[in-house]
Amino acid sequence: MRPRIEAIPSVAKAPNERWSTDMCRIWAGRDGWTTLALVIDCHTRELLGWHLSRSGKATTAASALEHALITRFGTLGRVPKEFLLRSDNGLVFTSRKFTALVRSYGLKQEFITPHCPQQNGMVERVIRTLKKQCVHRQRFDSIQHATRAIGDWISFYNNRRPHQALAMRTPAEAFKLAA
Repeated sequence: MRPRIEAIPSVAKAPNERWSTDMCRIWAGRDGWTTLALVIDCHTRELLGWHLSRSGKATTAASALEHALITRFGTLGRVPKEFLLRSDNGLVFTSRKFTALVRSYGLKQEFITPHCPQQNGMVERVIRTLKKQCVHRQRFDSIQHATRAIGDWISFYNNRRPHQALAMRTPAEAFKLAA
């Protein structure tokens, strides 16, 4: 039984109320296709965690989630207050390993309706922007090259790129104002 959401957008009224996660594929030259997992805070639009790997397994999504937890809370462990982690119904996010990890940190999973990616629109849009502004503008030689370039772009996205939906603030500024 997967807890389904109703057709509500992936927004939140405060930081750490709802996070959203998804994965995409990126060509990394001689290393071939890689998988990028992202975790975003739906209130601040801050990309909290990400992981690029050669496999698209649950460990990739788990690494991105743990990176997000460390970024936001400074450590791994149960979160101070339970909040939602939204994802699609992919095998990675519904695997026993990933769902057990999510529960162990005190998060609650919610899954979008199958074939309705707009319900996970915030992270889907970030993926589209990342591909348009970073991935498609260069030819990666390797996974290391892709990791450096994506890391630089995420830092730019969080700290220097203003967002219209955030009243032309950066995600970092939005978090400081909300916290």
